Amino acid sequence: MEKKLSIDMHYLKRILGKLLNIPSPTGYTDKIVHFTCNELEKLGISYELTRRGAIRADIKGEKSSPDRAIVAHLDTLGAMVTKLKSNGRLSITSIGTWSSRFAEGARVSIFTDFGSRRGTILPLKASGHAYDTEIDTQPVSWDQLEIRVDEDAKNTEDLVELGFNVGDWVAVDSPLEISPLGYLNARHLDNKAGVAVVMAAAHAVVETGLKLPIDCHLLFTISEEVGSGASGILHGDVAEMVSIDNAPLIEGRNRFEKGVTVCIKDTSGPFDYHLTHLLIELCQRHKILHQRDVFRYYRCDAASAIEAGNDLRTALTCFGVDASHGYERTHLGSLECLAQLMTVYMQSPPVTERDRSYLGPINGFTEQPVASALKPQDQICFIGREDVLQKKR
Repeated sequence: MEKKLSIDMHYLKRILGKLLNIPSPTGYTDKIVHFTCNELEKLGISYELTRRGAIRADIKGEKSSPDRAIVAHLDTLGAMVTKLKSNGRLSITSIGTWSSRFAEGARVSIFTDFGSRRGTILPLKASGHAYDTEIDTQPVSWDQLEIRVDEDAKNTEDLVELGFNVGDWVAVDSPLEISPLGYLNARHLDNKAGVAVVMAAAHAVVETGLKLPIDCHLLFTISEEVGSGASGILHGDVAEMVSIDNAPLIEGRNRFEKGVTVCIKDTSGPFDYHLTHLLIELCQRHKILHQRDVFRYYRCDAASAIEAGNDLRTALTCFGVDASHGYERTHLGSLECLAQLMTVYMQSPPVTERDRSYLGPINGFTEQPVASALKPQDQICFIGREDVLQKKR
């Protein structure tokens, strides 16, 4: 029987704060990879890196197969310089998919060949004193933005002399604010909060000295925001993988910022029935606040793993985030619940022992229910959120 472990929230908040202070737009992730590896070493968890820096860490279990993985991505949204302008400013385009409206006013670091420089992303018409109501009617697009660099740059020649180039990476600052009620406000909670959850769950397992039933790999990917994510880190031996990411809050539907969201389907299609229901059963058994949801415009590491040709079961579990890919907010309760779920998932048996074989006979293959095997009075129904259970009488 699994045991729900206590999560060291001071550790989780400390890790999250450090992660948010390390710029890591997709393609500029070396520093955050070094940080994550250093934290794994402190926990005594072994790891290996791919050529580009995706991390595969290993917590050994009593059996090596069928093994499982938990994945979160280190990379974030960002921008890149597309032009050195005659006014001494920089044109930019996005890295990852996010609206330019959320870039306006952001403080940024620009990584040149000679070191980082500072600046601010502004709309082309940024001053009401200069442009009056035109500041409210200019279009919302990346073509309408520029970076004002904090340097003596009045023209293109000044920018060249200062070392700026087309193709310089731009990272958006992410100051973290935690309210007395436990709300966390920051950019890039997607998915640095997810990474902190994985680290906190691993910390709890290591500290208690529990022996896991099967090997569990902790995967940290570096290109999820541009779609390739977990495509090159699995090595073909993982039977089941749970992605950790954010659950967008949608007005009029599920608004769930303090517990776990188990996603049943995203843009790439349905997640594995049996792995998803294992996670739901673990939430029910251990009284972890949770709900189910379906994401209409969403993609995570699981999709890239499947598209790369890996035959494995995938699931997606999330912490709630308001204004995802913008000015994001989550709650400590959501991060704690998700970390607790990962601790019991790591202790649970695999979906099926048959999964140790890539190909095999029908014996031991899973079955999905097609008709209720319970009497109506014994069925469990869900009233509102799934943390509230009621038996029909």
